[in-house]
Amino acid sequence: HVQLVESGGGSVQVGGSLRLSCVASGDTISRYCMGWFRQIPDKEREGVAMIDNYGTTYYTDVAKGRFTVSRDNANNTLYLQMSHLTPEDTAMYYCAERILATCMPTMASNDFRFWGQGTQVTVS
Repeated sequence: HVQLVESGGGSVQVGGSLRLSCVASGDTISRYCMGWFRQIPDKEREGVAMIDNYGTTYYTDVAKGRFTVSRDNANNTLYLQMSHLTPEDTAMYYCAERILATCMPTMASNDFRFWGQGTQVTVS
């Protein structure tokens, strides 16, 4: 099965930008719905953005207008470009694979089977 490794997190000032990467191995992510989630301690994992096999993108309210999800098929890598960051964006960010080509608008975390280890984003 696929292995996912996130990177690109770090500390950034309010209003700043970061680009997260998720490198996949063991499977071709362009076949599937891929998602970005985030989680803070003691809270449920929250959907951020998705991209399906056609390249159609989906965003939850926390991401609309500020974040962009994209995919580099040649490098089997998923990205999340984040801008206008606020302290409320502080979280561990995870990429995940749904193992189906289509994305469900509900973006439930239990629809995604494979997860990376996460990358921490801190905004202050």
